[in-house]
Amino acid sequence: MDTQGRRAVVVGNSDGVGLALTRQLVAAGWSVAGVSRSGSDLTAPGYTHHVADVTGDAYRDVLAGAVDRLGGVDVCVYAAGVGDFFDLDDLAAQTRALEVNLIGAARTVEVVVPAMVAGAGGHLVGLSSLADAAPSAQAPGYAAAKAGLTSYLVGLRGALRPHGVRVTVVRFGFVDTKMAKSPVKPMLLSVERAADVVRDCLRTRPAVVSRPRRMAAVVRVAGVAARVAARR
Repeated sequence: MDTQGRRAVVVGNSDGVGLALTRQLVAAGWSVAGVSRSGSDLTAPGYTHHVADVTGDAYRDVLAGAVDRLGGVDVCVYAAGVGDFFDLDDLAAQTRALEVNLIGAARTVEVVVPAMVAGAGGHLVGLSSLADAAPSAQAPGYAAAKAGLTSYLVGLRGALRPHGVRVTVVRFGFVDTKMAKSPVKPMLLSVERAADVVRDCLRTRPAVVSRPRRMAAVVRVAGVAARVAARR
């Protein structure tokens, strides 16, 4: 898969993992369309940037235009994400986490999957989180959105397999981006290392990848305890 001439859309690529991945793909000769609510300073042959908020009314049209300009899409990586700690005076922030992290991904699927099916195949990758393992009192909107994203994409993998479209969920722990707001960030991944993980998924096309592996194991155990405690 990681060869010249491939066409990719990366949603949420003005910074963080999305930007690092975009740089890697462009350097490898891919044609890439980036879609983000912010502009981008990245200029390179084969790269176009499109400004749109995944929660906005114009998003689907902008994304469809980006796909058309590429002449189709082989890979779509949904890297858009927001998250804030719970604040009773700003419940809208929790709603926005759901809108961006989950509904924005679903809106993306509406556009790119039909294009992939029409092109006889493709690969959809969504960046989720190890936070999907259990409810969170600290960031309930974020954890719920990531749990929904993981579940949705895993379900889509089975639904789309007969149509030649593969789906991968990448569950990260802490990555060195503006999203990592916790004062303690164990096993922190660099954005380049995270992008390497995603890039490898484009080659192997697994169902679910969790990194770092040690943190995934810890979170799995902690998630069971958290779910039990949340029901009390």
